[in-house]
Amino acid sequence: MAISELQVGLIGAGGVVVVGIFAFNKWQERKHRKQMDALSSLEPLGSSEVPARVADDRVEPVIGGEAPVRAQPSARDVKDASARRVPPLLPPEVDERADWVVRIEAIEPVVGGRLLQSAAQHLDGIAKPLRWFGFSDSGNRWDVIDASSGRSYHWVCVALQLVDRRGPASDGDLTRLTGGLQRMCDLFMAIPSLPAKAEALEQAAELDRLCAGVDIQIGVNVLARDVVFAGTKLRGLAEAAGLELLGDGCFHARDELGVSLFVLSNLEPVLFAAEEMRNLTTQGVTLTLDVPRVADGVRVFERMMAFAQQLADALNGAVVDDNRSPFGEKAVGLIRAQIEQFQGQMIEQGIAPGSPLALRLFS
Repeated sequence: MAISELQVGLIGAGGVVVVGIFAFNKWQERKHRKQMDALSSLEPLGSSEVPARVADDRVEPVIGGEAPVRAQPSARDVKDASARRVPPLLPPEVDERADWVVRIEAIEPVVGGRLLQSAAQHLDGIAKPLRWFGFSDSGNRWDVIDASSGRSYHWVCVALQLVDRRGPASDGDLTRLTGGLQRMCDLFMAIPSLPAKAEALEQAAELDRLCAGVDIQIGVNVLARDVVFAGTKLRGLAEAAGLELLGDGCFHARDELGVSLFVLSNLEPVLFAAEEMRNLTTQGVTLTLDVPRVADGVRVFERMMAFAQQLADALNGAVVDDNRSPFGEKAVGLIRAQIEQFQGQMIEQGIAPGSPLALRLFS
């Protein structure tokens, strides 16, 4: 049977209508889901009661002159959607005192690695560290996302660190992040929940003032008396005491987790290098303790001082301060008191010295 041009035209028009309705429904579904989540957040924690009927802005398109009908989700629909779509907690690595946290909900699952590739294009110029996490529905956990991540996620969490040793995050950092995330989310049909910037900037400034008040380093020098220190002997003493030469040109005393407790560096402007130690000589070395970055700072300080004296005895040197004055018991006692004071202030503010949060803030 032959198909007339009129019939072909009607079929094509029908296809356009179907596509239009499908696209409209997807957009309304996105709005519908956001409103269900907002409604569920009003429910007291642990309560199982939900309204029997909930109004919704979703409008089903109709062909003809009849008035649109608003869809009314059931109480079970609201409860199930809330349980399915809202992760219970933030990632354990995130601390809202020090991070500006943005949740992202993707309508369709997004591959983590692809998201970070897009972020590299849209989030250039942000001065503070960014960390990415994806919520695994099957594992009920947050995964760290990197460029090689192949898993797909409905929920993503982006954490901007508000403070480090360069200072607090700026308005420009937050503006670049919000604008870049919005552009990126538009590409992936995702919805970012962006917190207020003004409150985050005040929080960053206050945290930066706190960190600046306790950010101290203790330095001790061991100077040669008559004969310069030989690199081979210096290296042997350091390694015998458990210190390790790292890529930054310094020997590090590290704990069982690999965190540096104190550092041995060259007093002269030459970095230590394994291949150069045989021919190296120096007038002295410096030992440095970064107080906020170590737990039990007094104990670490005493260990560092004991090692400094060991070097001085073995190399015929003298333990002195930055003014080249000998360290006496009075000076050592004052430094112990300072360490206790500053680390006590950190603990009062909920930032344990040497903790993961302290290592991030004082980096």
